[in-house]
Amino acid sequence: MTSPFEFLNEPPTRRDPAADRAADTAATASAPARSGTGPGPGASASALLEGLNAQQIAAVEHSGSPLLIVAGAGSGKTTVLTRRIAHALRTGRAHPGQVLAITFTNKAAREMVERITELVGPPARSMWISTFHSACVRILRREAKALGMKSNFTIYDSQDSLRLVTQCVREAGLDSKKFTPRSLQHRISNLKNDLLTADDFSSRAQENNPSEQALAEVYRRYSERLRLANAFDFDDLIMETVHLLDAFDDIAANYRARFAHILVDEYQDTNPAQYRLIRALAGADLPAPTAELTVVGDADQSIYAFRGATVRNIVEFEEDFPQARVILLEQNYRSTQNILTAANAVISHNDDRKDKRLWTDAGPGEPVTGWVAESEQAEARFITEKIDALMDESGLTYGDFAVFYRTNAQSRAIEDALMRAGMPYKVVGGTRFYERKEIKDALAYLRVIANPDDDVNLRRILNVPKRSIGDRTEAFIGALAERERISFAAALDRAEEAPGLSSRSLGPIARFRTLLADLRTTAEGAPVSRILESVLEQTGYLAELHASTDPQDESRVDNLAELVAVAEDFGRTHETGTLDEFLEQVSLSSDADQIPDQDVGEVTLMTLHTAKGLEFPVVFLTGLEDGTFPHQRSFSSSTELAEERRLAYVGLTRARKKLFLSRAETRSMWGQPAYNPPSRFLSELGEGLVDWESTGTLSSGGPADRAFGSAWSPGSRAGSSGRGGRPGGARAGTSPGGFPNRIRPNREVPQVEPGDRVSHDAFGLGTVTEVAGAGDKTVATVDFGSEGTKRLLMRYAPVEKLD
Repeated sequence: MTSPFEFLNEPPTRRDPAADRAADTAATASAPARSGTGPGPGASASALLEGLNAQQIAAVEHSGSPLLIVAGAGSGKTTVLTRRIAHALRTGRAHPGQVLAITFTNKAAREMVERITELVGPPARSMWISTFHSACVRILRREAKALGMKSNFTIYDSQDSLRLVTQCVREAGLDSKKFTPRSLQHRISNLKNDLLTADDFSSRAQENNPSEQALAEVYRRYSERLRLANAFDFDDLIMETVHLLDAFDDIAANYRARFAHILVDEYQDTNPAQYRLIRALAGADLPAPTAELTVVGDADQSIYAFRGATVRNIVEFEEDFPQARVILLEQNYRSTQNILTAANAVISHNDDRKDKRLWTDAGPGEPVTGWVAESEQAEARFITEKIDALMDESGLTYGDFAVFYRTNAQSRAIEDALMRAGMPYKVVGGTRFYERKEIKDALAYLRVIANPDDDVNLRRILNVPKRSIGDRTEAFIGALAERERISFAAALDRAEEAPGLSSRSLGPIARFRTLLADLRTTAEGAPVSRILESVLEQTGYLAELHASTDPQDESRVDNLAELVAVAEDFGRTHETGTLDEFLEQVSLSSDADQIPDQDVGEVTLMTLHTAKGLEFPVVFLTGLEDGTFPHQRSFSSSTELAEERRLAYVGLTRARKKLFLSRAETRSMWGQPAYNPPSRFLSELGEGLVDWESTGTLSSGGPADRAFGSAWSPGSRAGSSGRGGRPGGARAGTSPGGFPNRIRPNREVPQVEPGDRVSHDAFGLGTVTEVAGAGDKTVATVDFGSEGTKRLLMRYAPVEKLD
């Protein structure tokens, strides 16, 4: 049996729609009846309606005009979609080859294939059931010649794309610090999602705008290089398909003749290019549309604006298709009524939405439980204790529990607590905390400070951040190390002996060696957290992230803040702990992440964005503080705040039986406590819906006051703004743009001059011989006698000026 996904090797031939329909009819007629209960390949049209509610039946039976199925969370939308396809086949309204069913993930597409195959049997093989991008690849393989491409084109992933953009920046002679390749890649992706080619953008780029001119030049070179390489990037797949259908009427007519029934799942997540693709395939702009269009979605679950999705596509569907029928699916088959009531209460605060209230006949269920913890560590302990208690009481397995958080940085405390409790877990939708690139980079510096001969980590940081030490330079140094049978670090110290290495390369190497020497000096006698902060600042790693326009780099900064918090925790629990001991603890924590046996199951940890489409018996929704969730950056935008609220709705509706809501009164950032008020989403739940088992310790109000923060007043606690104050609480060191500068903004820097006497925790008494820089950047050269002369960054050095 041929898989519906095995189309990449298909020849680029044009199929005849009439022949497709004849073959589909024969396949349908020969499909064997399936024994047993439930609708199968031999089921009648009426049998396909069994077990459905009135709204679902209406959605399955509808014909003759576009259809919007507003499917609330857990309302059985996949069942409706698959039954609708099977019903159309059984009643003769469609042949398998006329069906195009589109969804967003390969997992969802595979599930749809399996369920439709169960309903219709072998004829499912004739349908196109895939993701947007897979369907476009299938079209482009067949029609590549019309675009001047070969059918065996390569598809570049994000990393391939970034490498090519980087080359184009270099070839164009642009300053890669001013015009970062990653930022240009992101902007090119946005242009392609808006269906703007390089020529389109070049014609509208402002001549007096250097940024637009640079983007136009890089985009032009990038497009040319892709074509020369016979390659498309991921965004090209949809854009080029739309352009193909717009430019070639015969090709467009062929696909419109074939696809008489087009069904789109998760329509609320479509971007402008995907929207145009659907209209083009359905002939929506023709006097008489060629396809019966069905879209399924829920505006209340539109949470991917950062990927280019626009909720407008589903909100304005009836304007785009005036003849459309709208059917609401509001009966939920997943959650208890208490959980649904909570979700309804939160989402009702969003404006400009189609009114919809989820309900169930499964009964009220257990009340929603709330918990206010003192800190993120206490919040994590609460989670592990509840998991342990519920497993004892109800016989649940680890796999029945899920923990959701707004950003990846929040997982660290939860992972640590689960490891200490010996509970198996898995992080879905991202790497584990200690395996994230920025964390590994920072730890690599610490490992090289502790062990200069650590070749693997030294090579990792050699050009991170970029310091003009390229692959050729690394190769020459490596060859010297191999020839002389010495470590890479030793070879780096003898770089001038490396054959083939240009004199121009020696400068960056010398500066890198000086940097490492300075970091080692800072590390002597200093706490681990201070060593780490010094690494992040002196190397320029943090500055590069702050300067980046990549939206992901803000999360990377938050992750590094969590790592500093780990180092602070280590310092508090290990007063005489060394850097070597800290690195050993981190390594053991990472090594402890073992995949458990399948029959044991694992607690699932994931961001709320990753949780969409999933469900669990028990859900913990954590970090419900203003500034954490909703995220701090949403406070200045009603549009972004509305999306945060939709994200909360998604998280709440993942729970089937039991829902826990938690927040922390303090949450560490760069080792300093941040006091954030309760999430506004908690107050939107209203009174009486949440059973607060703990209401925290810092407030003196009653239980409800402590849970929702209504007893707070301006100045009642350090760092909090009170009701009516700045959302998210005041944080020391916040930049004018609102992005917090959390690296010890208020640390006092000793003011020294040549001749001053100082005392160092490790080197003893010394005399200042030279001072360079000012403020946080002050570097003092100090003669410590028998200990030698040291260069100290005064912001981090453990020194005291003597009177």
